[in-house]
Amino acid sequence: MAYGGVLHIPVVKHVVESAGQGMSTTEHPGKSAQSLDVPFAPDITIDRLSPVPLYEQIAQPIADMIKNQIIQPGQLIEDEVSLSDRLDVSRPTARRALQELARVGLLVRRRGAGTRVTPVHVQRQLRLTSLDSDLRQAGHTTSTKVLSYETLLADAETATKLQCEQGSEIVSVTRILSMDDSPLVVMHNIIPASIAPSLTALSQKSLYDSFIDLNVVPETAVQNIGARNATKHESELLELSANAAILTMERFTFDDHHNVIEHGDHIYNAEHYSVTIPLVA
Repeated sequence: MAYGGVLHIPVVKHVVESAGQGMSTTEHPGKSAQSLDVPFAPDITIDRLSPVPLYEQIAQPIADMIKNQIIQPGQLIEDEVSLSDRLDVSRPTARRALQELARVGLLVRRRGAGTRVTPVHVQRQLRLTSLDSDLRQAGHTTSTKVLSYETLLADAETATKLQCEQGSEIVSVTRILSMDDSPLVVMHNIIPASIAPSLTALSQKSLYDSFIDLNVVPETAVQNIGARNATKHESELLELSANAAILTMERFTFDDHHNVIEHGDHIYNAEHYSVTIPLVA
């Protein structure tokens, strides 16, 4: 049983989807909108003569409600005790149903905070486009804050990454991109100074859009994707709990002459971001 889960790995072609796009309230057929902090009790019918396991009969309707936006992202779900009593099933059955939904990323379970529908999530198929532009097209509001912008001389490691001479001028810039007022990604990029967008440009536009304004066209890129726990500083920047999971991405971008135009080290809030890789036989 899939419950609508997808295998998420960050990589090279971008299409943005939002689990909560266009939603402002949580509505259930026959019920009025309710607060996200009022436990949602899903209307589920149990067929005890069915060969389908009871936990799947509970999990699948909840999954469908989440995918069909009947239940809003961030909505608190009734706990396993209430669920088991109301549906007249055992607590282990109710617990397994909720655990399965958490396993595929539809619910988030936290001790002391209850079980909630996973917050708005950005899912991208990899394409060489701007995340900022993709988010705006998907109906989100975005903002970029530049944390640092420096002109430096390339050391040996930087020169290797940018395929430039050691001692060449490069620009190092670190920014935070927020989606709907929540930090989504911290982006650190190094760029040859001769083609680097200005501080003003990067405060107003994405790196790729700023490149286009300078007639620098990103043509191809290679990305390395990983995952780890956030450092204390990274947790503070992304407003995450200590040691929260983050997605990491290292990228080399090339122009149509195969010159490196930027090297990026980005970290993403894994609760809100993933990338899907299409596979072809």
